Amino acid sequence: MHNQPRPLYLVSACLAGLCTRYDGSVKADETCLRLLQDATWIPVCPEQLGGLSTPREPADIVGGNGDDVLLGNARVVTVGGTDVTRAYVNGAFQVLAVARSQPVDAVFLKARSPSCGSAGVTAALLRQHRFRLQEF
Repeated sequence: MHNQPRPLYLVSACLAGLCTRYDGSVKADETCLRLLQDATWIPVCPEQLGGLSTPREPADIVGGNGDDVLLGNARVVTVGGTDVTRAYVNGAFQVLAVARSQPVDAVFLKARSPSCGSAGVTAALLRQHRFRLQEF
């Protein structure tokens, strides 16, 4: 009997239960955790990789979506009005570097996040580079 290689996933660290959410809370996704059980996975947090702390002020994309941010046509701004676009873009490119360095089968991303959500900066960059994305 031949062993099948385990799939390799890149996963938003917060989905895996790591303390990386903007508010510092832990909210692992049970469905995602079940998929990770029989896989090899690499946790990433674009916001932390981009230089932001945990906890941090919540932020949102203003003036478009993740693709627009990457083109310089939209910004990522915290609820307090601080422009954190550079950190979000830098973090997205850090995640892309990790994804390109490994034979990643898919990327599991946190829904409704300005970086990892379907309209987020990191999701946009990974999609542009043809990575298979799944949102939780």
